[in-house]
Amino acid sequence: MSAKSWWSRWSRTDSRMLEAALGLAALLAGVFEVLLPALGVVGLVEPVDTREVETDTATLMPGEVTEATAGQGVTLTGLRKADLVLTDPDLGERLLLALPQIVGGLFLLLILALLVQLARTLRDGDVFVPRNARRLSVVGLVVLAQAVLAPALSALTTQMLVGGTPTGDRIPFSATFSGGYVLLALLVLALGEVFRRGTKLRADVEGLV
Repeated sequence: MSAKSWWSRWSRTDSRMLEAALGLAALLAGVFEVLLPALGVVGLVEPVDTREVETDTATLMPGEVTEATAGQGVTLTGLRKADLVLTDPDLGERLLLALPQIVGGLFLLLILALLVQLARTLRDGDVFVPRNARRLSVVGLVVLAQAVLAPALSALTTQMLVGGTPTGDRIPFSATFSGGYVLLALLVLALGEVFRRGTKLRADVEGLV
């Protein structure tokens, strides 16, 4: 099926369904990635008390992990990939535990909001407009920021959580960056540039007619 025939089959109903799906995704992201973790921070719902961390296996022996942290309110269970558990986190600790998820949720909400706005232009039968090129560029930059900031924020808050505890020297500062997200960001930025050049070319052609 050609691109033209596919486009000719697209209707306002299809556009509204796409908008509804993106809106639902934004609602779910807002509730589960931002609202509930934030409520957990202030103690209105069960807070997050566990984080998966990487441990310095050179200093660990099986059975040593939990013994060294007994009575400190911080428990480290496992080797290499371990669960850092705070038995009774205070407000600051709850905030540090939830912050990476909340920030990631806000990034996701921004991306979905931009995609909803982009989908609305389908109603008019033309997505190749300058504002969509800008929206795609912003989406690409947000995905890139998420790929860089999320692992760094998780590593930083982990170090703040374990600082001054017996587990502090067992958990190195470690941030794992995803090449997949970086590649996705570059692809979206490239698509935004295609939109920008396409709209400029069309404007130039219309100006000559």
